[in-house]
Amino acid sequence: MIGLGTIVNAAAIVVGGMLGIAAKRFLKERFQETITKAIGFAVIVLGLGSTLSEMLTVNIQGTGDQIYGSLDTQGVIMMIVSLVGGAFLGELINLDGWFERFGAWLRDKTGNSGDSEFINAFVTSSLTVCVGAMAILGSIQDGISGNHETLFAKALLDLLIIMMMAASLGKGCVFSALPVLVFQGLITILARFIAPVMTETAISNLSMVGNVLILCVGVNLVSPKTIRVANVLPAIVLAVGFALV
Repeated sequence: MIGLGTIVNAAAIVVGGMLGIAAKRFLKERFQETITKAIGFAVIVLGLGSTLSEMLTVNIQGTGDQIYGSLDTQGVIMMIVSLVGGAFLGELINLDGWFERFGAWLRDKTGNSGDSEFINAFVTSSLTVCVGAMAILGSIQDGISGNHETLFAKALLDLLIIMMMAASLGKGCVFSALPVLVFQGLITILARFIAPVMTETAISNLSMVGNVLILCVGVNLVSPKTIRVANVLPAIVLAVGFALV
């Protein structure tokens, strides 16, 4: 069944969020704050490690006993231009404002008007589960061949991540399932048109820039509202576009 991967992914986020909310009731505020910071540092390390794995290459030279290696970098200019250009476009459109307004609408419609952390929880968790190569590549695989393996693996990861986030940030995390349904569902529907564009270089560019955005999400968990991450999202499109030039 095409689309099953995204449905399972969204369901896993809801389950993880509900488990986290249940755990939150038994945690004092200082525990919640420390857990949030711990998750933030974990996300930073995850994003940094994944970015470096795409950026660094091992260059081995010499023969026999004279073999030596060095680390080279790749894609640095692409990453910088994509991030700067994406930030400019995102600020121009103000994607972060759209995210926050939708979060405020959700908060009011779901009877959570008194939850001061709802919007931050929704935006932060949504960016965490939507940004990254697994969401895009898994949705393309789902749409073309009905292969759900990547999205099933992502569903498990998202369940754990959202469970921990909800335990510290609250109910807003549960509703990150909605952007996942829309974003991944749309890619699944358009998969046959998107697939030819996703060359090996495009995937590498997407992974590098996407992982930088994940790192930024981690920074915001440690120090709230440091970066308007949603306003840098166009960088992903620019990164893929670089592969076509």
